[in-house]
Amino acid sequence: MGPVSHVLVLEDGAVLPYVYRVTKYDPADRDEHGRYTGTEDTVSDHGEVEAAYLTAVAAFAADAGVDRLAVREPQVSSFGHFGVEPPLAGFGLDGLFPTGRSGFHDGAEVPLDVGLELVRLMLRDSGAWCRLEVEGTFAVHVGWDQYLYVGSGRRCEEAVARVRALGLFPERTGASPYDVEADEKDVRRAADDAFWADLRSAVAASRTGLLEETYVEGASRWHRLALDTIDAVRAGLAPRARLAVWPGLSSDIDAVLAAFPTDGLVEGVWQDEDGRMCSAVVDEEGFPELAARISGAEAAMLLPLYADERVPLFTAVMPDDDGVVRARWGG
Repeated sequence: MGPVSHVLVLEDGAVLPYVYRVTKYDPADRDEHGRYTGTEDTVSDHGEVEAAYLTAVAAFAADAGVDRLAVREPQVSSFGHFGVEPPLAGFGLDGLFPTGRSGFHDGAEVPLDVGLELVRLMLRDSGAWCRLEVEGTFAVHVGWDQYLYVGSGRRCEEAVARVRALGLFPERTGASPYDVEADEKDVRRAADDAFWADLRSAVAASRTGLLEETYVEGASRWHRLALDTIDAVRAGLAPRARLAVWPGLSSDIDAVLAAFPTDGLVEGVWQDEDGRMCSAVVDEEGFPELAARISGAEAAMLLPLYADERVPLFTAVMPDDDGVVRARWGG
């Protein structure tokens, strides 16, 4: 669950000095290699223990003086769900945000009670994951097997005592294995006025006609571009979305169908007869169904899923209102 990185360096360069691993696993039940050998299950009980985890996060937040959290690096299961529990409809996100699931985006600020519900979803392995942060002050990461990591700028002695009283085990650790790793080489172009001017020129020259909007890791929306639709597409994009510009869809459906590979993963993107943009990721077992859906399309294209083959014309990231790119898209 979530990407594993190495060093916690927040955007302002601060490193949180107090990091605690909170679990239901008694340290006395670990072998000489640190592996847990007790009887506790690795899934949420959806009951008292889960509630204790949430109370633990609330206690640390209170000690840190935090009542709101920022969603960072949100992601959802894409091609498959590999969690130990059945996936939830809408990843369990419906009803948590005033704007619906679209409220789950990088930089979204939520009250603590919503943050706790996101922690609950992650403990239940619902298919949605994110980091929860207050920059330079506080961080919450939920990892595999009910491992919870809380970072704070304060020692949080009262919270530690409260967590122990709940029957959980808070252990001081050097860092969370789910800390984001800053990469100075990871420079993203802002989707600013200059980007949109370049895009408009590319559309006018018929070099592109398709924009991929990755609004959370693992989920994208596709927009067919024309000179008279670019402004509307720009206005409707999610905050901090990652953008990729591709050649236009082909109206030669027979040629698209003939381009199916013999095996592997492929993404089909098409516009149906009602004008709706659709996409699907399949392996060879799903090729026949995808081909059937594309056969009735107005226009379509196939894209590889492998990173070294999936190369857009150009990319950018939506900046904040002040023009600064703060989304930490990896890769």
